[in-house]
Amino acid sequence: MLTLYHSPRSRSTAILTLLAAMDALDRVEVREVSITRFDGQGAPDPRNPHPEGKVPLLVHDGVAIWERAAILLYLTDLFPESGLGVPAGDRLRGRYLSWLAWYAGVMEPVMIHDAAGLAHPFLSATFRGMAEMRDRLSTALAEGPWLVGDRYTAADLLCSSPYLWFRDLDPGCERIRDWVARCAAHPARAAALERDERALAA
Repeated sequence: MLTLYHSPRSRSTAILTLLAAMDALDRVEVREVSITRFDGQGAPDPRNPHPEGKVPLLVHDGVAIWERAAILLYLTDLFPESGLGVPAGDRLRGRYLSWLAWYAGVMEPVMIHDAAGLAHPFLSATFRGMAEMRDRLSTALAEGPWLVGDRYTAADLLCSSPYLWFRDLDPGCERIRDWVARCAAHPARAAALERDERALAA
């Protein structure tokens, strides 16, 4: 049994988007829980088994999987027929894994440090900066329309997510803007957002 602990309009909406893209929403029980938001609204939900009270959390037959990159990888491996991941043995598997890890280990920390106005040689040496991050994305997208080969994958879904949520966040590059627009136009994103709106209205 698969259970996703989710809060509307949160980071876990990316997991809903993936499930919609895989046509697998009916194969997962989605349990909506409250979380503490950046603006201080909300509160931890005692029904949420995530050890930090966050979302997303995926539970498969009693085993918990947390962190978006791990959940995206787990689900695309679990449903390989969806074509949204890269299976073991494929020559592009390493690139796919690298983008998922790069988002969590580089892209998100760089963006958070920049938004918080934090600067220190340790941070720039470890995570790089916004300019280096943009250059890395732009260089990758110069090779094709998507990060992994010639098709949209969960790597595109994850790495485009900050630009999709924070509309005033300028990618700083036309090539990245075009890629974000392609990711935003995926019908699964609209389906996930519509589901979130229904949940909030209920």
